[in-house]
Amino acid sequence: MCGRYLVVTEGEILEYREIINEINERYKDTPALDAMATGEVFPTNIAPVLVSGEGSPRPLLMKWGFPKWQGSGVIINARSETAPDKKMFRSPLMKRRCVIPSSGFFEWRQEQGKKVKYLFRLPETKLLYMAGIADTFSDSYVIITTQANEWMAPYHNRMPLILAPDSIDKWLSDLPFALNFMHAPCEAMLEAANA
Repeated sequence: MCGRYLVVTEGEILEYREIINEINERYKDTPALDAMATGEVFPTNIAPVLVSGEGSPRPLLMKWGFPKWQGSGVIINARSETAPDKKMFRSPLMKRRCVIPSSGFFEWRQEQGKKVKYLFRLPETKLLYMAGIADTFSDSYVIITTQANEWMAPYHNRMPLILAPDSIDKWLSDLPFALNFMHAPCEAMLEAANA
């Protein structure tokens, strides 16, 4: 669940434009900036995430997916129900939470024998913030997923844990809030459109 998401750099999305401006300044003339994904973001792509900063969240570029300890590939999601108990996720959850800004996320559903791709967005805003955790050793992140709510359930049984803009600072800096938030039902009302 949550194997791809969308980053649209539309000029009218002021919040996202501010994130990109800061990324451009911080990573000017670096390979990371050249590698930053826009449009559809895939696992192992480099994309902006927000981390706790002095006074306000600060954007960094990180790779989507924690490296697997054994074998190849990456782990791109962490289940909210079990992340606190898993060795790979426990320390990042306690110390290095992040927020992934997006324009929406994709999910597929079986319909008449074939997979149909849907884009899920919030109806009232052009930005959707997903809760995540970061590993500073590998400069990577994963998205926290939770049980599907009533808007997502017809399509898939999991969904990203979605943060309201006024919850971002608390997710990043307040561990008790984050742990409680992970175990509360996600009430974000989503709209689905064929992608």
